[in-house]
Amino acid sequence: MTKTSDQRTPAIEIKGVWKIFGDRHLEAMAAIENDGITKQQVLERYDCVIGVADVDLQIERGEIFCIMGLSGSGKSTLVRHINRLLEPTKGRIMVNGNDVLAFSEDELRRYRNTHIAMVFQNFALVPHRSVLDNIAMPLEIRKVPKNKRRAIAEKILDMVELTGWGNKFAHELSGGMQQRVGLARALAVDAEILLMDEPFSALDPLIRRQLQDEFMQLASVMKRTTVFITHDLDEAVRIGNRIAIMRDGRIVQIGTPEEIVLNPADEYVADFVSGISRLKVVRAHAIMQSIGLFEKTHGPLPEGLERFDHNAHLGELIHSAIASDQPLLIVGDDGQKIGVVTREDLLKTVIEGAETS
Repeated sequence: MTKTSDQRTPAIEIKGVWKIFGDRHLEAMAAIENDGITKQQVLERYDCVIGVADVDLQIERGEIFCIMGLSGSGKSTLVRHINRLLEPTKGRIMVNGNDVLAFSEDELRRYRNTHIAMVFQNFALVPHRSVLDNIAMPLEIRKVPKNKRRAIAEKILDMVELTGWGNKFAHELSGGMQQRVGLARALAVDAEILLMDEPFSALDPLIRRQLQDEFMQLASVMKRTTVFITHDLDEAVRIGNRIAIMRDGRIVQIGTPEEIVLNPADEYVADFVSGISRLKVVRAHAIMQSIGLFEKTHGPLPEGLERFDHNAHLGELIHSAIASDQPLLIVGDDGQKIGVVTREDLLKTVIEGAETS
């Protein structure tokens, strides 16, 4: 039975998870553990495919955690273990302190219906139902009274900026509007965890960016733990608090967008980040030097320096540095001085970025 866990407990913990597809998956798993055979050897000897390979990760409450990689990297396979649409070959999955793999069929059904929601790339709207009825469908499954579920659906409809469209049918809506309905249906469940599998990838770039903005605004208000699958690094950088990059079923690197852009773990990750501009990724706290170090090399800190929040983007800092050769003062959330950024710091960051692209 699901339990309410301590708020300090991570929302999701995945430990040593493997997924091997094929009739002989248990034999293949044993051979991997005992003999260390490779992915190709698993295919040749056992006619099995490794979808996820020994994944460990921890997702905090309220975090937007992006999982990305090329097609076939295992990202969608991994996320389907969180709601047990797929059963792992080996490993452990904890959600809010509950062992998901220990759930009975009834407990799993309740877990999926009340604690977790999923948004797919295809909108999966029921064509003969109105927009409001599509949004309210999970509540209908829960046997929520009709008037109450309609009121909830109308409230969520306003949140996704579709006021007045409740009585329309899916074919009367644009692709972007249909995706809003899919998101609204997931939000109507009021689930603690939201799984989003490339929800915006089928949309035109302009609509896609608009929905990204709307989703980030909603996320800041609703504070849902979100696992967001994407193959687009720009999208992951815009949306994610942290990013996991997958390759061949394994996680290659986990970090904040700027950690991954500034310090790629290997050539594979470096290739991923090579095309992205640092101007909107790197923030002041990542490149600042301590006030003590500055004063050791430059003398006392000048008075009246322009102040920037520690989360200010590189592009904003560069724009200010063009107008003045004075260092920029970086302050924390409490307004206290925490560091300095000089023109040299900015130039070094830009040059290193150009050299790796």
